[in-house]
Amino acid sequence: MKTKQVTIFGLIAVLLGLMTVTKVIAADLLPPQQAIQTASAQLQQRLQDKSFTKDFAKITQFVNEVIYPHTDFDRISELVLGKIWKTATNDEKERFKHEFQTLLVRTYSRAFVEFNDWSVRFLPLEMGSDDKKVIVKTEVLQPGIQPIGVNYRMLLSDGEWKAYDIMIEGVSLVTNYRSTFTNEVQTKGSLNAVIEGLVKRNAEALASKHEANS
Repeated sequence: MKTKQVTIFGLIAVLLGLMTVTKVIAADLLPPQQAIQTASAQLQQRLQDKSFTKDFAKITQFVNEVIYPHTDFDRISELVLGKIWKTATNDEKERFKHEFQTLLVRTYSRAFVEFNDWSVRFLPLEMGSDDKKVIVKTEVLQPGIQPIGVNYRMLLSDGEWKAYDIMIEGVSLVTNYRSTFTNEVQTKGSLNAVIEGLVKRNAEALASKHEANS
């Protein structure tokens, strides 16, 4: 994975895992903003338990349970693969979605443990009663540095607002990974080979974390 992507996902994890709403209380947030705040509040509360943060397997499971209801992994996977998704078999789609979700959750979980002292300011959101898609704009605040602009693309799905892309200082998660996986498919010759690579990387990373905490 490129260094730039690691940085992006590290920040994403910080946002979802360690944010504290400033300048605005939860009651003032609109439903798309509340979806983000709900997940972040659950993660932040759990972070206070230092013994919990030492068990990477438990962290990974918990992070997955918290962010899954607020993240449209189906849509993200389709957007990330772009044209490749249209020619993929149903089995390849399901396997890719599973391994890509595991990759994201691993990265969330790693930053969930390593980062702290962040807060987030929700910027004003204007939306109509019939809007199904919005961009939730926020700024990440940390002592001593300039605010970092982070925008969430949100979609109303079955009555629930879910994130399907995150843009940090204008850099899109979806666009960034689409470029990466497109190049990998071209290099390795098939989507199946890319999926097998993801399976291996995920297994090695989780095994490494397990050994480090045992």
